[in-house]
Amino acid sequence: MTGSLVVLITLAILTIVVAINGIKLVSQGDAAIVERLGKFRIELKPGLNFIVPFLDRVREVRNVNVNWSDVWQNRIDLREQIMDIPEQEIISKDNIRVQVDTIVFYQIVEPYKAVYEISSPVEAIKQLSQTTIRNILGEMDLDASLTARESINGRLRSILDEATDKWGIRVLRVEIQEIKPPVELKDAMQKQMIAERQKREMITLAE
Repeated sequence: MTGSLVVLITLAILTIVVAINGIKLVSQGDAAIVERLGKFRIELKPGLNFIVPFLDRVREVRNVNVNWSDVWQNRIDLREQIMDIPEQEIISKDNIRVQVDTIVFYQIVEPYKAVYEISSPVEAIKQLSQTTIRNILGEMDLDASLTARESINGRLRSILDEATDKWGIRVLRVEIQEIKPPVELKDAMQKQMIAERQKREMITLAE
């Protein structure tokens, strides 16, 4: 084998390696951010993509998707995400302490903003959700919060969606799963409901 042939084979192998490194496959429902020399260059869409090896690199991110909060990833999940907001205690307008359990459904619609506009979207949504829930329910008395859950969900979604828009995130739904009043108050309310029911039955029988 001559020296020129060795050189040609080596160059061919290097060319193949470089070409392979420049091919990036992105799955449906994912996206990737490409930087060139540390600066944002392009957003890779689902399918076959090509970048310039050595100059371009796929940026690794974390704290963007709720399931990846502590893991570095080179892909951003664009599917709908479900975030369980930790149960928190809220004082209603009539000074009653209640426990509120909430779920937020959100989706990353602009990966560029989710990566560069905020350091931790997951933590930001969680903290913003807790603050917003406290503010809204703190303005309502217990009876109103128990009977107007649908309108509360709508207000929460609207406020959160507006706040997260600059991060490239859309809040799709907010669901208050449960509002737990104190045990003694819950028992009193149940007794009152039973008394009201018995009263109506007595009136019906009397009539």
